[in-house]
Amino acid sequence: MNTADEKQEKDGSWLNKLGPGLITGAADDDPSGIATYSQAGAQFGFSMLWTVLFTYPLMVGIQIVSARIGRVTGHGLATNIRLHYPGWLLYTVIALLLLANTINIAADVSAMGDALHLIVGGPSQLYAVGFGLLSLLLQVFVAYKRYVRILKWLTLGLLAYIATALVVHVPWTEVVMRTFIPHLSWKTEYITTVVAVFGTTISPYLFFWQASQEVEEQLATPGALPLIQAPRQARTNLRRIKLDTYIGMGFSNLVAFFIILTAAVTLNLHGLDNIQTSAQAAMALRPIAGEFAFFLFSAGIIGTGLLAIPVLAGASAYAMAGTFGWKNSLDSKLNAAKAFYSVIIVSTVVGTGLGFSAIDPIKALYWSAVINGVISVPIMTVMMLIASRADIMGRFVIKRRLRILGWLAALMMAIAVGAMLATS
Repeated sequence: MNTADEKQEKDGSWLNKLGPGLITGAADDDPSGIATYSQAGAQFGFSMLWTVLFTYPLMVGIQIVSARIGRVTGHGLATNIRLHYPGWLLYTVIALLLLANTINIAADVSAMGDALHLIVGGPSQLYAVGFGLLSLLLQVFVAYKRYVRILKWLTLGLLAYIATALVVHVPWTEVVMRTFIPHLSWKTEYITTVVAVFGTTISPYLFFWQASQEVEEQLATPGALPLIQAPRQARTNLRRIKLDTYIGMGFSNLVAFFIILTAAVTLNLHGLDNIQTSAQAAMALRPIAGEFAFFLFSAGIIGTGLLAIPVLAGASAYAMAGTFGWKNSLDSKLNAAKAFYSVIIVSTVVGTGLGFSAIDPIKALYWSAVINGVISVPIMTVMMLIASRADIMGRFVIKRRLRILGWLAALMMAIAVGAMLATS
């Protein structure tokens, strides 16, 4: 047994195996996602709960594919696309990804500032700048191993949304019935909201982040090599990826479920169905569910924002570095990976600065969702093609079950994008 295998056997508890998948899943429930889930519950009540059950296996499938690509090849998604597919495809996708991620950073930083303003008062824009700066410092100056531990602890902030649902009255029998036997609708508003939930749950930046984090984990483990070079390390690592992703995506969707549920049993039942931001959801919750529920919901916005902003900026940096062949690792010092860290710095600074502009954040988020939806389909298609090619993946090409889940996720996103464009 080599050094890498020995280390992973020693750190063999399930908690130690959680990392890229858990962080990726938790980052999916960012403040803009919270706004989408709150709107879904406020507008349609329990009729939206089925969506998180439906997307769970699809999310698991496509994220395992991205993780396997990174761990098997030793390269992130952008590098793999650059090496094996036309440049125009890569440049188009990366440009749109950067735009969407920067808009999401802007929305998340602003939401965090608003949430802290709701809790303690004071200038929300100043708070937003502080949160943006804190996120930037974490990525640039904290060593990767310590940084990952910080991100793991930040995932606990999402428990606030489960706790919020537990302090309000929930008719659980009706919830279970409506979750597994939903009341579907063909109205434009309903379809648009379903598409928004799908687009929020399955996002392109998550693919780039998890694949690159697998590469980071490999580089940070003494003796570890890309699996295509070290097949003996495959059994331990592929099992870890599977466990990590199942738990991470399950945690993500469980939190999404409780956010929709909280909005349904409070806002929807009181006729408050026009919720467009996470801060609006928190304010509307206050007179209905009480101060404690309000505090938990608001604190959750800050916690998940601190987790999501580094992931969004980091995904942009990994994508750019893979596109142009730059050195890219959060374990590198600033001077050793200047271009990589420059993308993180510029993305975070520009995103934070957008909060001071005249851009309508609601319209910006809408167009960000449109961009994410449009580029997710070609990205997922290319991912599935890469994962199925023996000349890239060797003996680790994906098997039938994972291939079905991945292609089904791509198909559902294509249908969602078509529906979104048709109803716009």
